[in-house]
Amino acid sequence: MSYSPTLGSSITNTKMRTPNNISDLSGMCALCSANCIGYCEIGLSAVRGAEAIYPYRTDQNQFASEKKYPLDFSSLNINGSVFGAKGCIKDSNEATFPLVNIETEFGLENKVKLKAPIILPAIAKLNWEDYYGGAALSGIAVVIGEDVISKDKNLVLENGKVKKAPLIEEMILSYRKYQDGYGDIVLQANYDDEELGVLDYAINELGVESVELKFGQAAKGIQGMGPVKTLEDAIKFKKRGYIVYPNPLDKEVVEKYNNGMGPVFEKIGKLPMWEEDELKTRIARLREMGAKRICFKTGPFDPKDLNRMIKIAIDNKIDLITFDGAGGGSGNSPTKMMNEWGIPTLELESIVYKIIRAYKNKGCLVPQIAIAGGFVMEDQVFKGLALGAPFINLVAIGRAAMTAALVGKQIGECVLNNEIPKEYKRFGNDLDLIFADRHLLKQKYSNYKEISLGAVGLFSYINRLSVGLKQLMALNRKFNLESIEREDIVPLTEYCKKVTGLDTYSDRVEKIISEI
Repeated sequence: MSYSPTLGSSITNTKMRTPNNISDLSGMCALCSANCIGYCEIGLSAVRGAEAIYPYRTDQNQFASEKKYPLDFSSLNINGSVFGAKGCIKDSNEATFPLVNIETEFGLENKVKLKAPIILPAIAKLNWEDYYGGAALSGIAVVIGEDVISKDKNLVLENGKVKKAPLIEEMILSYRKYQDGYGDIVLQANYDDEELGVLDYAINELGVESVELKFGQAAKGIQGMGPVKTLEDAIKFKKRGYIVYPNPLDKEVVEKYNNGMGPVFEKIGKLPMWEEDELKTRIARLREMGAKRICFKTGPFDPKDLNRMIKIAIDNKIDLITFDGAGGGSGNSPTKMMNEWGIPTLELESIVYKIIRAYKNKGCLVPQIAIAGGFVMEDQVFKGLALGAPFINLVAIGRAAMTAALVGKQIGECVLNNEIPKEYKRFGNDLDLIFADRHLLKQKYSNYKEISLGAVGLFSYINRLSVGLKQLMALNRKFNLESIEREDIVPLTEYCKKVTGLDTYSDRVEKIISEI
């Protein structure tokens, strides 16, 4: 079998002419007909060329890998126990899942309380208003993604630096209007953002206290990129300091454009070229300006790069590193890069765990760690926390959280327009009946009817994860997060055992027998 997907994908809006007859070796139809109009990626490439590298309609969709990895969190099962209780007194009235404590903190010195061990990683497209607002309602942290200013029609620059960025301010306010003693909104910056002074502006003018420096494009090593439709926009981005290819200020390029000979311009983000000394200076400066929490965001790069980044984080007392594994996603990276590059999340977490443990054993103050990459439901959250315990104590959920915000908004509009989908009519015919967890917001907010239904959707989704996580913890008789252990999960295959270093059920039985 092939782990890679075929050459037909919803990501590129392509399909296979004979989906039941595929050559695993190539991903092509086993029979390629001379009269085929080219439904697959080869056909799309024949018509659209290099454009076919990228996903379809990135402004309206989010994407993730379609590759069937040989190892993922389904290779682990959750253990269970029937004796004792950890994290609470041994009392049947207290040891009950609704009383499991999943509150935690974010930050090494300047701590922020979180209602759940979940953060929402960087996104700055689609339904961002409800993504940030729902995170605040849920009492968790959320990250504003890179390159927001390039989307800001009212951006003001002065001497090549940000003077005013109303879109960033709007994003921050969408979180703060629901913030109530828990969580924080983090502003991420890529290399272009840094050159334009985005974080400096946000800290000094908008009171941002948590920032994140980005190494690569999350789970991908490539720069952010996107087509620029007009010469005027291409010139605008070029004058701001972005890489635009081809150069819209080149007279020959302009002449070809004006004569209808192309080209298609592309705005390309700069690859980070961070060095330790430069980072040390920059981190110190961010703290001087008022940043209370400084984070790193990176992907599944070569282990020697992961180690180097962790060492930099230790040396500079970085608060949090988010490691984003191959397989998840939300952005618009080249399709083959999403499918064929990087370390799958389970293996990435196992590598990071081993590196962090080595530094911890040497007495180092290690940063908090969050793991991202395809986490969706509470079983995966529990497994992620257990696999990295006690060093990896946050799970980042991006694409699924945005989906909840999008669905909440869509269903809300359907109800308000009296066009309730039949799948939801069984719950009732008004918002309070259909959105079951809306009553929780009603208890807290007198103006709960003004809360956008997309934010309600995300809040409800996070509440489901929180309750489900509590149930799985109670299954192992763990009643606070500190009690979660690696022994709470069991590998189902020898390959998973080798990667994680965990004992299988057979190993556990052998140990028991040897002690009888």
